[in-house]
Amino acid sequence: GTYGVAGDVISGGVWNLWWYGINAFLALAIVGLFFAIYFRRFRLHTVGELFTIRFTNRRCQWLTSLCVQTEYAIVNLIEAYVIGVILSTLTPLPMLGGVLVAGAIFATYVSLGGLWGTAVTNLIHCSVVLVGLTSVGLMGVNELGGWTAVTTTVDAHLAAASRDTADWWSFIGTGWLPVFGMFFAAAVHTPAASVYTNYSTAARSERHIAPAFLLGGLIAAAMPVLAGLIGILTTAKYGLDTGLGGYRNLTTLASEISPVVGGIALAAVLAAVISSGGPILLSSATMFVRDWLPFTRSYTSEQRLTAYRITTTVYAFAAAIAAWLVAEYTTISILDLLLFGFAMVVPPAVSLGYLVYWRRTTEAGAYWGMAVGYASGLIWFGSIKFALATGFAVPADAGLLWRTLAYGLTVDGEGLDPSYLTFFVPLVVVPIVSRLTSQTGAREDFYEMLSGRKPVPPDLV
Repeated sequence: GTYGVAGDVISGGVWNLWWYGINAFLALAIVGLFFAIYFRRFRLHTVGELFTIRFTNRRCQWLTSLCVQTEYAIVNLIEAYVIGVILSTLTPLPMLGGVLVAGAIFATYVSLGGLWGTAVTNLIHCSVVLVGLTSVGLMGVNELGGWTAVTTTVDAHLAAASRDTADWWSFIGTGWLPVFGMFFAAAVHTPAASVYTNYSTAARSERHIAPAFLLGGLIAAAMPVLAGLIGILTTAKYGLDTGLGGYRNLTTLASEISPVVGGIALAAVLAAVISSGGPILLSSATMFVRDWLPFTRSYTSEQRLTAYRITTTVYAFAAAIAAWLVAEYTTISILDLLLFGFAMVVPPAVSLGYLVYWRRTTEAGAYWGMAVGYASGLIWFGSIKFALATGFAVPADAGLLWRTLAYGLTVDGEGLDPSYLTFFVPLVVVPIVSRLTSQTGAREDFYEMLSGRKPVPPDLV
């Protein structure tokens, strides 16, 4: 999503820059302050294992994995897609060749490097992104005559396009509705994202967890802010209708400054893609083996490592082929897919919050909160696409219910973000179902272990 922020700023305004950054920080802060210590305490490999420990029933674990794997499948596809586009643009390779190279890169370094390999690579790549985007931003401002000249030029482009200047520069854009939608999708889902479970469990001690996540949040927040700055500079240079797309929103201006600066910008884009793709591919393979192949519990360490590596390789190349199919045969927005994927992880995150912080949560409440939330988000996303494709509208004399539905499906030409449903539906369903059901067979010492008052025995899941 780093290069996507630049495009969003160009088309939608500066609010994208601020709120992508704020939510990137909040996403990691929420995990680090409220959940990560429990992940480490139970030595979890996937988030869903916590439900199984509490309820001694695996269906919540399976459903959690389905929700999270929906996002991860989309992210894995996007990473291969972006690398494929870059390689097919800059080299004689066709798109299929580009995505297959991407698949080979991810499969090799994740399979051989494991958790610590991806963590170190992630650190290096984050440094490249920060240095690269900062360099391009500073040189770009200087190239365009200073910040005052940049803002004056952007205002002229906005006026020529009959766009509201105040809205474009505003902290909240055209209103709070999309801001809250971004928060629900980009920040609330993260406690259920198993990649953070892996890093929490690997922490040396509990006292390191919160500072590490907060520092990571600050680093993550800087990237969309810098990318958004370059989006502003691109708007000043080329106008609102740039004709650019994807990574070119970040690299075109840089390439005009000098070939070296263009290379730095391209390196930053590639680093951003690989730094997010590696850990998520690793987590995808871990979830598949741990959540959906429970018989691997009896495997030796070597057998389980082989299972992880095979799954990682299959995932990487499946994502590469899917990316090629999306590029060749669809016109779907990659950013739309990403935000949809985020929204699908919100239901298990809400159920997880209830599980950890409300003892009355039952297995049925957690399960049906996830199930209904996931289904409602899926149906709503499909309904939005259908409504926008068919020009759905209601007569002027239609009732309040139909007019509200039409507004929700078509507002701002995008529809109401599915994350609203995937957040509020489980938020209501979990406590209602929990109140209506009783819990039998649950582990009674769960909260003693959660609080640290009782040692956690090995191999609970």
